[in-house]
Amino acid sequence: QVKLVDTGGGLVQPGGSLRLSCAASGDIFNIHRMGWYRQAPGKERELVATITHSGGINYGDSVKGRFTVSTNNDKNAVYLQMDSLKPEDTAVYFCNAARWNGLRYDLQYWGRGTQVTVSS
Repeated sequence: QVKLVDTGGGLVQPGGSLRLSCAASGDIFNIHRMGWYRQAPGKERELVATITHSGGINYGDSVKGRFTVSTNNDKNAVYLQMDSLKPEDTAVYFCNAARWNGLRYDLQYWGRGTQVTVSS
């Protein structure tokens, strides 16, 4: 079992910045990819950014050039630096970790989510 604790959300004005953090613990040996997804009211959960242990990064189209995902040397935490925030970035942001079984990602873990609100 893997536990994810995601923190750092809050209220910020348009154009501002926030940094989200997620700490992973438990059986993280086979966790190969971590990242962030978000869900706005009435919408489906969507990709924000993911990063693999080998450094492969993937961003959702709506955040490219504004958000930066990173991890630590121990590969047990993932961060999301969010700059130039827009009202449409308002959502609950969920930390995600994906387990690799040698052939594919076979299990996903989720944090409880942290609310990000962009409003003046």
